[in-house]
Amino acid sequence: MNEIWFLLQLIIQGLAIGSVYGLVALGFVLIYKASSVINFAQGELLMVGAYVCLALLTTFNVPFWAGFLLTLAFSVVLALTIERFVLRPMIGEPVISIIMITIGLSLVLKSFVSSIWGVQIKVFPAIFPQAPIKAGQIVVSQVYIYTFLASMVFLVVFALFFKYSRLGIAMRAAANSNQVALSMGISVKRVFAVSWCVAAVVSAVGGILIGNINGVNITLSAVGLKVFPAVILGGLDSVAGAVLGGLIIGILENLSGGYLDHFFGGGVKEVAPFVILVIILMIKPYGLFGTEEIERV
Repeated sequence: MNEIWFLLQLIIQGLAIGSVYGLVALGFVLIYKASSVINFAQGELLMVGAYVCLALLTTFNVPFWAGFLLTLAFSVVLALTIERFVLRPMIGEPVISIIMITIGLSLVLKSFVSSIWGVQIKVFPAIFPQAPIKAGQIVVSQVYIYTFLASMVFLVVFALFFKYSRLGIAMRAAANSNQVALSMGISVKRVFAVSWCVAAVVSAVGGILIGNINGVNITLSAVGLKVFPAVILGGLDSVAGAVLGGLIIGILENLSGGYLDHFFGGGVKEVAPFVILVIILMIKPYGLFGTEEIERV
C-alpha cells in the first residue's frame, strides 16, 4: 500500500512540474509556428524572468503581485527588443542562420545574468504557504499545488486568447500560411513580435514558478532544454500537444527519479527527458499531434 501512496505522490509532483513544462513549451511552439524557427534561448528567457522577479522582491522590496507584473512587462520589452533588432533583420535568411542566432542569444543572456547576479543559488522569499498538505499517506508541499493551479490558469487564458481574440486568430492564420495571412491584411511582422512576447511571458512565469520550488541559479536555463522533449512529444506545431507533452514528461521525469535514482546513484531524473526524446524520435518523429510532412520525389 505504501508503494501506491509513493506513486501517487510522485505523479502529483510530476504534474506540477509538467504543467510548467507545458507552459514553457507553449513558447517554443508559438515561435516555431510563426517563423519555423526553434528558439534555443527559451531557457535563458525563463532564467532572466526568474532573476528579475527575485531582484524586485529582495533588492527593491516590491510586493509579489507588483514584482510579478513588472517582470512580465520587462519580458515583453525584452522580447520586442530581440525581435526588432536581432531577428527582424534576418527575415528571408536561411532558417539555420536564425537558429544559430538564438543559440548565440542564449549565451549572451546567460553571461549577462552571471555577471550581474553570479552563479550562487538564490532562494525566493516565501510566496506560497509552506505547510504541506496531507491526504492519506500522501504529503505534498503546497508550492506544487499552487504551481499547478497557476500554470493551468495561464494555459486557459492563452487558450482563450488564441481562440477568441482578433490578434489570436491572426496568429493562427499566420501560423497556417504567411502568404494567406498577408493577402488578408494581417501583419506577419506583428504576429512574429507577439509570438516572441508570449514566449517570453510564459517563460518568465515558468521561471518564477520553478524558482519557488528549486531556487534560482544559472542552471535554471537548462529547463529550456528539458522542455524540448515535451515539445517533440506533443508535436512541434501543436499547442495542445505542447501542454500534454509537458505533463507527460513531468510525470515520467519524476517517476524515473523516484524509482531509478537509487539504482544508478542519482542523476536519472536529469537524463530521463532526453532518453524519452530519443525513443520518441525513433517511434513517432512528428510527435503525438504534429503535422506529418510527406515529400514525393
